[in-house]
Amino acid sequence: MTRRPSSGAFDDAALIAALRLAAGHDPVPDEVAATARAAFRLRLPGAATALPLPVPAASGIRSTGRAHLLRFGADGLTVDLDVDSSGGLIDLAGRICPPPGADARVEVRTPCRAESRTPSPTGQFAVVGLPPGWFSVVCHRPERPPVATSWTRIRPE
Repeated sequence: MTRRPSSGAFDDAALIAALRLAAGHDPVPDEVAATARAAFRLRLPGAATALPLPVPAASGIRSTGRAHLLRFGADGLTVDLDVDSSGGLIDLAGRICPPPGADARVEVRTPCRAESRTPSPTGQFAVVGLPPGWFSVVCHRPERPPVATSWTRIRPE
């Protein structure tokens, strides 16, 4: 008699056998496998993930409704982004605080392309003409792990 764990969990051997059985009858479609490989290439092992932070509302300023402000933070860095759309494309103007230094590089990634910039001495950078959809900003600093914002979806307005 086989004893099942009381927590409702499957044992590893049974799970692996079920997966092998299922794989033989229902192959993974090519586009699903290609998408999985593409997603795997986007990972950054060892990178700190900068999570969204609240952006204080500016007082006394009227909003035009065009730009969208985002803030991310991790590992002692804050990444501020001003997201604007024009003509169906996305423009990003950003600032890393404190400035990451002379040898730093900022990479704005989408699932289909990446744009690399050298930030100014004050930590500012810009990328224009990005396709709408998912993006992540990565700050590469010498002799430190990279800091990557969580993936965020942007849409033209």
